[in-house]
Amino acid sequence: MTDSRRRAKQTRSLEDRIAENSAKLKEQASQLPPGAERDAMLKLARIAETGSHLSEWLNSPRLQSPK
Repeated sequence: MTDSRRRAKQTRSLEDRIAENSAKLKEQASQLPPGAERDAMLKLARIAETGSHLSEWLNSPRLQSPK
């Protein structure tokens, strides 16, 4: 028997999901006192924002394939 993969149809774009995750992390970090845990959450939020920007850049129509 073959195993079938479960596939989920995404209803929102990757950029939207990453931006939402980043906003949640920032909100959670704002409720924490200054310290290592807060810094870690803010770092994850920055990483998520960077990933979102990279994804937008890669999908932009101005990006051309190498010749």
